[in-house]
Amino acid sequence: MSSTLPGLHHVTAITADAQKNVDFYCGVLGLRLVKLTVNFDDPTSYHLYYGDQLGTPGTIMTFFAWHGAQRGRVGTPQVTATSFAVLSAALPFWAERLARRGVATRPIVSRFGEDVLGFDDPDGMALEIVATSAPGDQAPATGAIQAESVLRGFHGVTISEEGYEATAKLLTEVMGFRADGHEGNRFRYRSESGGFASIVDLTCMPDARHGGLGAGIVHHVAFRTPGDEQQKEWRSKIARLGYNVSPVMDRNYFHSIYFREPGGVLFEIATDPPGFAVDEAADRLGTRLMLPAELEPRRPELEQILPTLRVPNSN
Repeated sequence: MSSTLPGLHHVTAITADAQKNVDFYCGVLGLRLVKLTVNFDDPTSYHLYYGDQLGTPGTIMTFFAWHGAQRGRVGTPQVTATSFAVLSAALPFWAERLARRGVATRPIVSRFGEDVLGFDDPDGMALEIVATSAPGDQAPATGAIQAESVLRGFHGVTISEEGYEATAKLLTEVMGFRADGHEGNRFRYRSESGGFASIVDLTCMPDARHGGLGAGIVHHVAFRTPGDEQQKEWRSKIARLGYNVSPVMDRNYFHSIYFREPGGVLFEIATDPPGFAVDEAADRLGTRLMLPAELEPRRPELEQILPTLRVPNSN
């Protein structure tokens, strides 16, 4: 087994309003809705997947759409920011675009030598756009947003903890990440693959309030593994270390295992295959409700319950 995980696979959060969520992530950020499906554990609610043209691992932002969910409480232990990568020259474009769309932004800051533009999505979840010289090759096809400006998938995530050392030990001694510097109470870890979607920042916040799950809060963060055999080996390794690890779960578009890191954030290890084109053509991704085979008999019922969604263009 490779000693490392290549980086992030996806980030899953909670939204209280599916249409506002689609309007923002497709219409404002220019991501593609690559899969319209349901929460397999709660099929009367949507599970929305956004990403690049094919939903490449490392570009995938997903949401459990729980209508009317109360706003969550930001705190520890949580993923407190999700960062997208752009080419270095693209940040002025995004500052202007977000302002024109009425999205309030925070002042640009420099972090580890890169400029970072922060803002919130409609549920109040913290997002960042990071101008980097190594954003990766992923480029969603969005029409209105030119290739030199589009979001290139994830840069990384920020995890806030009361204390960071035990989580850092898991990242470096088990998951194959390496320490890559620190600034104040922010400690950076990077997968050995480097580059694209490879960064986890830990912020040590011993005096922060305890967070609570709800709208605008990340539910879990997933890391990539190439396939089923590697995932089985990861499961065995993590279980031997004393972590409670879920069985392998078939999510149709990838296979998953879950466990909580020492601080309490839910981690997932997800396989790259089979991908989002397994049940609909690549040029039709996200255009109709897709259900796992066991839920197909309930399609008429679910289509009546679930609200109709409109996917905007990104003009």
